[in-house]
Amino acid sequence: MAKVFVVNQKYNATVKMFAVRNGYGTDLIYCEVKEDYRAKGDALWYYVKHEYEATCKIFWVQHDYEADVKVFKTNRESEAKWKKSNQFQNRIG
Repeated sequence: MAKVFVVNQKYNATVKMFAVRNGYGTDLIYCEVKEDYRAKGDALWYYVKHEYEATCKIFWVQHDYEADVKVFKTNRESEAKWKKSNQFQNRIG
């Protein structure tokens, strides 16, 4: 279950993320869910308010070449999935 906390410093992150503007070139398509029990796997994210609640700490980078994972946000849970193989598979959730 992906309980995500956004950190303010890159060195505190488990994963550095870059948000792509369209689905092209993305590693992971994710969907934000409103309840924590709906967070599943790496692709259904629930943002937590406290770092100790998180399964993954992320930092949003400004450039794609800085990222461990390039992500695209969808509003449909059924579309959320990995698009490419990545070393961070099964490490977000």
